[in-house]
Amino acid sequence: MTTNPISPTIALDQDGKHHGFLKLPYSRDDSAWGAIMMPITVIQNGEGPTALLTGGNHGDEYEGPVALQDLALTLEPAQVSGRIIILPALNYPAFRAGTRTSPIDKGNMNRSFPGRPGGTATQKIADYVQQCLLPLAEFVLDFHSGGKTLDFVPFAAAHIQDDKRNENACFEAMKAFNAPFSVQLLEIDNVGMYDTAAEEMGKVFVSTELGGGGSSSARSNAIAKKGARNFLIHAGIIKGEMEVAATVNLDMPDGDCFTFCDRDGMHEPMVDMGQRVKKGDVVARVWPLDRTGVAPTEYHANRSGLLISRHFPGLIQSGDCIAVVAVEVD
Repeated sequence: MTTNPISPTIALDQDGKHHGFLKLPYSRDDSAWGAIMMPITVIQNGEGPTALLTGGNHGDEYEGPVALQDLALTLEPAQVSGRIIILPALNYPAFRAGTRTSPIDKGNMNRSFPGRPGGTATQKIADYVQQCLLPLAEFVLDFHSGGKTLDFVPFAAAHIQDDKRNENACFEAMKAFNAPFSVQLLEIDNVGMYDTAAEEMGKVFVSTELGGGGSSSARSNAIAKKGARNFLIHAGIIKGEMEVAATVNLDMPDGDCFTFCDRDGMHEPMVDMGQRVKKGDVVARVWPLDRTGVAPTEYHANRSGLLISRHFPGLIQSGDCIAVVAVEVD
């Protein structure tokens, strides 16, 4: 049986605040006996639940790394009852490269679970999280945003699950995060997802989409920081009053929420983020790249609702998601 080669440089079960690395040996051209050193912080104080907080699952999404770096710096053990495991950059090679997937093996961390201990670097990281970190935690918060190719209204999300008891616990934690929008999220490609791995293990799992464009903003970072603190209060790991504001509840009931592009061209958004649309409304146009005098192709909303996501770059390719519409619910 293959053993995962990743080892922590700090103890994961000792009181106090400990900063270190998950060390993955990685022999390469510029370092024959090298290693990938993934930053990790563990803050523990006595008995209590454990929360696993991760960012950088995709390397071009920054609200999570910003919020978790800040939390690792500022939170002290005396404020904690239990344990917090912080991984600001889950796919560390991708984070260093500023890319969605790993430059080492092109691995998409959020499609690599449960991983493989003898596989690629990305598969080894996924396997370590699946086998060594997720079993320690009752609560899991994984930060996402749109990266370089998508933009989102800022939302926290939870999924419909077969286990209705755990589903309800996840939705309660999502509400506690208290993003401006709260989404019952439909995944169009959930095979190999971290989300699925955590939920199948019965963890209280919350994800986010807090912006996009391959950067962050003062507003989106503030939402991430507030949400992490609220999540930990909800979990009973830190004390204090939650910071609560109004949230818009949204549902993604089926595939009609998505509109996809079927040609290459120049993307022209026709509706701004957060605006309401009716079924059939034009949400985007795509212009040809190689000639004038040709009308753009129009893309329409497949249902009425709120535009919560759109393609971000000015150019678009066939197969790209061009817009997402969700439905407001009570």
